Amino acid sequence: MEVNFSKSPDGLVPAIVQDAITRKVLMLGYMNREALDKTLADKKVTFFSRSKNRLWTKGEESGNFLQLVSMAVDCDQDTILLKANPVGPVCHTGADTCWNEVNEDDGGFLNRLEGVIRQRKDNPTEKSYTASLFAKGINKVAQKVGEEAVELVIEAKDDNRDLFLGEAADLLFHYLILLQAKGFTLEDVTSILKERHKK
Repeated sequence: MEVNFSKSPDGLVPAIVQDAITRKVLMLGYMNREALDKTLADKKVTFFSRSKNRLWTKGEESGNFLQLVSMAVDCDQDTILLKANPVGPVCHTGADTCWNEVNEDDGGFLNRLEGVIRQRKDNPTEKSYTASLFAKGINKVAQKVGEEAVELVIEAKDDNRDLFLGEAADLLFHYLILLQAKGFTLEDVTSILKERHKK
C-alpha cells in the first residue's frame, strides 16, 4: 500500500476510520508516515495529532482503542480508509461516533454477535464461556457444534416450540464460534450462497 504523503505540505493525509462490523464511519483523523507505520506495527490506530503536535494512539488515555482490521488507500493515494473494531465509544464526548450516531449494524443482530465473538477470541477473559471454548482448541469447538446439531435434530422430532428454538439458537451460536475459530465469517458463507443462488 503506497500513500503519497508529499501531496500535503505538512505531510499529513486524512485517515477515515470505519467500523469493520457495522460499516459506520467512526471518526476522521490525520496520519503521517510515522503514524501509519505505528498503526501497522501495533494494530492500534494511531494518528498525528495536530493540536498536540505528536503521534497519538486513539484510546491511549481512555482505553477506547481502535483495533486495526484492514487498511486501504484511495485512487489518488492521499486518503486512507481504516477498518477497525472499536473498544468502547469512539468520540471524546462518549458517543459511539464523532457524528453522535449510534454505532449499530444495519445488517442485523447476527453481525453484531459475530463481532462480540471475535472480541472474545482476540481479547479473552476468564469469565467468558466463548473465550474458554477458543482456548480448548478447534476440536472442542467442532465437537460442540456436533453436539448442538444432534440436540436440534432430537428436538425437531417433538412438538415443543421453545425447546426446538432454544436448540436452534445454541447451534447457530456455536456455528458462529466455529467459523471464527477457522478464521472465517458469516459473510464468507453467505457469499457462497449468493453465488449458488445466481446459478
